[in-house]
Amino acid sequence: MRAMFGAEFEPDQSDTDDEAGGERYRAVFISDLHLGTPGCQARALLDFLRAYPSDYLYLIGDIVDGWQLRRRWYWPQEHNDVIQKLLRRARKGCKVVFVPGNHDEFARAFIGHQFGGIDVVEDAVHITSNGRRLWITHGDHFDGVIQCAKWLAYVGDNLYEFTLKLNRHLNSMRARLGLPYWSLSAYLKHKVKKALNYVTDFENAVASEARRRGHDGVVCGHIHRAEMRRINGTLYCNDGDWVESRTALVEHQDGRLELVHWHSTNQVAEQAASTEMVHI
Repeated sequence: MRAMFGAEFEPDQSDTDDEAGGERYRAVFISDLHLGTPGCQARALLDFLRAYPSDYLYLIGDIVDGWQLRRRWYWPQEHNDVIQKLLRRARKGCKVVFVPGNHDEFARAFIGHQFGGIDVVEDAVHITSNGRRLWITHGDHFDGVIQCAKWLAYVGDNLYEFTLKLNRHLNSMRARLGLPYWSLSAYLKHKVKKALNYVTDFENAVASEARRRGHDGVVCGHIHRAEMRRINGTLYCNDGDWVESRTALVEHQDGRLELVHWHSTNQVAEQAASTEMVHI
């Protein structure tokens, strides 16, 4: 199922929803929050959402981690606050669209329905203010491990959670020494050749499908690696995650796309990559 949201939607501009003043963005794209796990950086996410009010908000999969919640229930108040924030955004006029991923695949049973003003769709097409068509998909359908050996994906997920736990202890020690945050799992991904090949294959496959469908670009998540670049003429955007990188993709009112990285709860978000202005 494909959903399209055009210019006929008029958000309620009068609402501030306890958001910071300044620029209002046309669209915000986030994914891989993994609510329900200790690794989710919910407090930073709440601060980011307050600082980035928008007319459209796309939740591109793995918002709630059903895999981990089935193993062990973990749901602190901050995770509930995130859900309430998203519902409040929808109630106050922001067009909120949820594209389920593999970790919250239970929500795919509700595709075509709306909950609390949030549309649940299989995928979507976002049209930027300067006319570019961006295909919105989580991306797990292009992951050979997920599609062909799901048991291996579960094993990998457990190993990833262990790495994140180790990473939290490591960074707690680094913080006491006055050192900045460092991601162990990201380091391992960049050092392992097979992991790099996996990422490259994924990016090429998603961009190729977007091009086949006749779109100008794609916005996805799944691999927890924020990126914005052209692949054979197609704009590939991955909005990263809120477990490690704390990244999001935003569209300015003039159609410019920017990949941003929220560094801390005490400072304004800074770019994780150069702002890319695309003319098609």
